[in-house]
Amino acid sequence: MRLLRLPPLRNAALAAAGALTLLVAVPGSAHAASGQFSYSYIGLDGQEQRAALVDPESRACITIPEAADPGASEPAFSPRNRTDSSATVFTEPDCTGDYFTLRPYTGYGSSRLKLRSVVFS
Repeated sequence: MRLLRLPPLRNAALAAAGALTLLVAVPGSAHAASGQFSYSYIGLDGQEQRAALVDPESRACITIPEAADPGASEPAFSPRNRTDSSATVFTEPDCTGDYFTLRPYTGYGSSRLKLRSVVFS
């Protein structure tokens, strides 16, 4: 068995090319906030309901499905952030309007805090 030795510069070039190939071949992993973000909303029957986002995607605006249409639904309210990320809630869909940030793990808002969308850090 022969051991092939490459000149040092060629070794570095091959190592760099291999690293680049790995970076291109492996897709970037999606980051998610671990935990649960819950909120209340008024259902179609007029009764208060509770829903949650579990392990939501980070750095992506999430419009609350039950409160997405300002013309047809009331905003969600009483958010509870039990994720490991900060949650910034917005009064309008698509992370627009007034906003408020809830701390990781213990952040919460009363029934006066209205929201239609949220983004996690």
